[in-house]
Amino acid sequence: MALKTGEQYLRSLESLNISAHILGRPTGELAGHGLVQPSRQAVAFTYDAAHDPATRDLFRVVSPLCQEEVNRFTHLHLSSQDLVNKVKMQRHCGASTGCCFQRCVGMDAANAVYSTTFDCDQKHGTSYHARFRDYWAWVQRQDLVVDGAMTDPKGDRGKRPKDQVDPDLFLRVKERRPGGVVISGAKLHQTGMLNSHEILVMPTMAMRPGEEAWAICCAVPVNAPGVRYIYGRQASDTRKLEADTLDVGNPVFGGQEVMTVFEDVFVPDERVFLDGEVEFSGTLVERFASYHRQSYGGCKVGVGDVLIGATALMARMNGVDKASHIREKIIEMNHLNETLYACGLACSHEGRPTAAGNYLVDLLLANVCKLNVTRLPYEIARLATDVAGGLLGTLPSAADLANPETSPYLLKYLAAQPDYQVLDRVKVLRLIENLTAGAGAVGYLIESMHGAGPPAAQRIMIERQAGMEAKVQKVKGLLSIA
Repeated sequence: MALKTGEQYLRSLESLNISAHILGRPTGELAGHGLVQPSRQAVAFTYDAAHDPATRDLFRVVSPLCQEEVNRFTHLHLSSQDLVNKVKMQRHCGASTGCCFQRCVGMDAANAVYSTTFDCDQKHGTSYHARFRDYWAWVQRQDLVVDGAMTDPKGDRGKRPKDQVDPDLFLRVKERRPGGVVISGAKLHQTGMLNSHEILVMPTMAMRPGEEAWAICCAVPVNAPGVRYIYGRQASDTRKLEADTLDVGNPVFGGQEVMTVFEDVFVPDERVFLDGEVEFSGTLVERFASYHRQSYGGCKVGVGDVLIGATALMARMNGVDKASHIREKIIEMNHLNETLYACGLACSHEGRPTAAGNYLVDLLLANVCKLNVTRLPYEIARLATDVAGGLLGTLPSAADLANPETSPYLLKYLAAQPDYQVLDRVKVLRLIENLTAGAGAVGYLIESMHGAGPPAAQRIMIERQAGMEAKVQKVKGLLSIA
């Protein structure tokens, strides 16, 4: 099947007939909805980029699974260069949309499930890997968006899944029926869920013996009976519902987060890829997290490009771009952003093949990458706020600019460097506001902190992967210490 265009992708979503609760109301008409459509446009960009002559070579790759050319967002990495190209593709998408474009989680989940199922089959004689290969070849041929669903509500963080008052606080196998299983629970913070065709469910952490019911990995259509969606709020999100989109900041693209509830959802056996093999739940979580931590060295860098560009333009509009302290701040923003990119590329270049044949990033460097992402975008945002000025928090509304009584005052008193129009200055201010304090800050800052795990998770992995004993032994050898 030919690769979809953005328009074909948007039409394919309409045929799914899914609904969601948005701002307290059930909504069946998601196409064109002010809160949903910008995020769908961001995903559509990833389809159109595969047809753009300038980027098609980066976004297209021949898959050995289906023997066809596929979108790289559905690709299984077959070399370290594939891992590098993934990061480059993500940076391009972030820089082109200025937001989270929502396809990384499914790509990272697929690569983790692919190798984990192979390892599980080798030990237990299961048939998960063949199932997943068939499933993912179908995803590639249909050019689908898959939402990787890992994060459970978790309930009382001091208790294991089996010890929770409500066992559904970790998604689980609730019942077994002929030909499949019934799952119950929820997944939080699901990026782009209402823009997806499929859900790839994974356990949220390493399970232990006695927790087999929670060690479940499976695929569920987004319109499966029993799946419910509750849209997550974002700062300043209702600006998207206003007639004038000037105050949105990013009027074309946006992100999306959804709570997804699985209320007694039946999953047929052919869509189950792990079921009770607790020792491989930790493997799956570790590999997925490492792929996704690598991703942040691309996507957040691309959005950082937008914020840095907006900050530099605002300095020109304010007439301060030649000031040495402004130039130093923008240099520092670029330094921080390129540091993140370097980490993303480094863990990719050091990637190695798994037993299944696809490539896994260097685990240590991927976690170093993500730990930097929990910090550096916040400093970039702080510097952008510094350079942009106090109007970020006090700028009057688009309605006031349109009002004939107040507009003359705003055009008079918001004027700065005469080469730039006031309206253009307002657009740039709103974009910076969007990325540092508005709806866009979810995809740039909050995701930077908590996406793919908070800082403590990366620190744990760095401690495990740092090879401290080998370093100690090197010192002993250098100093002839027994």
